[in-house]
Amino acid sequence: MIMFGLKFTGSVPFHDVYVHGLVRDADGQKMSKSKGNVLDPLDLIDGITLPALIEKRISGLMQPQMAKRITDDTRRQFPEGIPSYGTDALRFTFASLATQGRDIRFDLGRIEGYRNFCNKLWNATRFVLINTEPLETNPGATGQLGPAEHWIISRLQQVAGDVSHSVSLYRFDQVAQTLHSFVWDEFCSWYLEIAKIELGDDDLSTDRKLGVRQTLVQILDASLRLLHPIMPFITDALWRRIARRVGTAGPTIMTQPYPIKQTELIDQKSIDNLQWVQSVVSAVRNIRGEMNIDPRRSLPALLRGGDSTDAERSAAFNRLIVELARLDSLDYVTEDSQIPECATALIGSLTVLVPMGAVIDREAELERLSREIGKLNEDLARTQGKLSNPNFVDKAPVDIVAKERERLESTRSAIAQLQAQQSRVEQLSS
Repeated sequence: MIMFGLKFTGSVPFHDVYVHGLVRDADGQKMSKSKGNVLDPLDLIDGITLPALIEKRISGLMQPQMAKRITDDTRRQFPEGIPSYGTDALRFTFASLATQGRDIRFDLGRIEGYRNFCNKLWNATRFVLINTEPLETNPGATGQLGPAEHWIISRLQQVAGDVSHSVSLYRFDQVAQTLHSFVWDEFCSWYLEIAKIELGDDDLSTDRKLGVRQTLVQILDASLRLLHPIMPFITDALWRRIARRVGTAGPTIMTQPYPIKQTELIDQKSIDNLQWVQSVVSAVRNIRGEMNIDPRRSLPALLRGGDSTDAERSAAFNRLIVELARLDSLDYVTEDSQIPECATALIGSLTVLVPMGAVIDREAELERLSREIGKLNEDLARTQGKLSNPNFVDKAPVDIVAKERERLESTRSAIAQLQAQQSRVEQLSS
C-alpha cells in the first residue's frame, strides 16, 4: 500500500500502524479451522444454537477424523450454544482487551459482562428520562448545583482528559476501562443514588432540583458521546431519546462534538468531599456484609477520631450518609466517649463504628458461623482428598483438575473469612 501510494499519489496512505494481540480461545490456543475452535463474530453478535455451531465447526475439515473431538469440545464449552450479545458488547470487549504487547484470551464471560454494561446504560437512561421531564417544559432555566453535582461534573472533566490522553497513545483498553469505571461505578452506583435522594427531598429547593435534573442529562449526554466510538449503536439510540432535554439539535450523536476536558469546571474540594462520603458509606456497607446484617435494616453509626475536616464533613453530609448507608443516625463522638461494643472500620485516622449489641444475636450468629465453617471444612477435606489422589490428578482432564484446585483455594479463603467474622462476633458483649 505504501509503494502504490507513493507511486500514484506521491504520499503514503497512513503514518501510524496499530498492532493488536492475537485473539486466542479460552484455553489460550490459537484459533484455527483445523482445531475447530474458531468463533465467528457474527455468532457472538446474533447468537447460534449448539447444533448449528457444531455443524459450522466440523464442515469442510481438512482432517475429518477431528470431527468427534471438535464436537465433544464444542458441547463442553457451549452446552447451550452461544446467546446473542450484540455488536456493541462485542466491540467494547475487544477494546477492553486490546492491551499492548499481549495476546487476547477470549471467553464468553468477558462479553457477558459488557452486555450487562449495555443493560446498565439502558437502565440509567430510563431513570434519567423518568426524572427529567420538567426540563422539556422549562428549557431555558438554570438550576443551582450542590456538592454532588460539582463532584460528578468534575469527575467527568477528569475522565474526558484521561480518555483523550489514552487515545493519543492508542491505549484503547484504557479508554474502555476508564469509561466503564466512570459510568458504572461513579455515575450509576453513586450519583444516580444521590439524585434519587435529592429529588425525593421535600425540603430541597426547586432550583436545586432543577440543577440535579440538568446534571443528570448533562452527564449522561457526555458519557454517551465519550462511549460512541466504541459502542456506536446503543449510544446513538439512547442519545436520540435525551437530545431534546439536552437542548441539542441534530439527527444523530455522530454529528456531536467529542467531549474535551474543561479544567475550569474541576472542583477539587467537591471531589475530596464526595470521596470521603463514599468511604464512610462503603465502610458501613462492608461492616454489614462482614457481620451478615440484612442490608435493608437501619443501623445507628458513630464516627470517632479524625480531624476538624472530618468533623465538618460529618455535619455537612450527615443526611446524605444516613440515606445512602441506610442508617438510623450518624453521630460524631469524642475519643473519651463511652460507647457499646461495635464493629469498626478505619478511614485514615477516622474510625467508623456500628454498635452490634442490638443488631446481632451473638449466640445464634456464632452457632450459624460454626455450622458454615463445618460444612466448608468437609468440602475442603473432600477436595484435598481428590487432589492428593495421583489417579485423579494424572488421569482427569486438565480443566477438571484446575477447577478442583481453584475450588480448594476459594474454600480456604471462605473459611478464613468466616473465622475472622467469628472472632469479631466473639468479642461482642454477650
